[in-house]
Amino acid sequence: MIVTRFAPSPTGRLHLGHVYSALEVWNFTQDTGGRFLLRIEDIDQARCRPEFEAGICEDLKWLGIEWETPVRRQSEHMDDYREALGRLDRMDLTYTCFCTRKEIAAEIAACPSAPQGPVGPIYPGTCKALSADQQNHKIESGQAFSIRLDFEAAQKRLLEQNRWPLHWEEETTGAVEARPQDHGDVVLARKDTPSSYHLAVTLDDALQGVSHVIRGQDLADSTHIHRLLQALLELETPLYRHHRLITDGKGRRLAKRDQSLTIAGLREAGQTRQDVLRRLAEI
Repeated sequence: MIVTRFAPSPTGRLHLGHVYSALEVWNFTQDTGGRFLLRIEDIDQARCRPEFEAGICEDLKWLGIEWETPVRRQSEHMDDYREALGRLDRMDLTYTCFCTRKEIAAEIAACPSAPQGPVGPIYPGTCKALSADQQNHKIESGQAFSIRLDFEAAQKRLLEQNRWPLHWEEETTGAVEARPQDHGDVVLARKDTPSSYHLAVTLDDALQGVSHVIRGQDLADSTHIHRLLQALLELETPLYRHHRLITDGKGRRLAKRDQSLTIAGLREAGQTRQDVLRRLAEI
């Protein structure tokens, strides 16, 4: 059975870019007789709002998109993420990091040859050498911290199991070799939040039985990390499709702050569902 999902964060109203993605997923399930899931990715409690979730549902219904219930909200499943993080910790694949963004930037600036990843310099592993006593002292003193994945240890484990290198299937291009090393030791959780986007999304897709992940090209780089987590946690790997992004007249990716391009804004301006679909087809 084909299972897909649309997974917005309720930090604002849906804009044309979100709608394009939602329709890509919805039309695929209609063509294949698959299941369409709505997942609310609301781990960031500082920015997520119930009114935005309500607005997302309102906009999807207006577009004629239906989803199965119950809706999975990440904020209601923190124990799942803690359990997965605990599994990685018991495999000695994580370590505690106390570096602030400012400290990381300063260390990277002091090293002109610092390796670069797809989204910027790679974390130099400063805290990896801390002893258990040093880590405990910093935690007990109240310092903020994050939990990072030790990529070298993760790669070593998979090499010993003859499961490296890793690949995933991209619907349009075929097999893609995963290069999580380009991202370094990514953050998996923080002091007050038991999961990062990467860990939560990877686990959610597996727990919900998602067979096809259809999302924007801006998230293609994240798939390298997700494929590594799938291997370490022994999860199924979906088929992926990373579609084009909808941009504004200047070629910039759409943002939620541009109210004129939200579905709510277009509706208030008198646009109909057909007007919105026609507009997307012309972009």
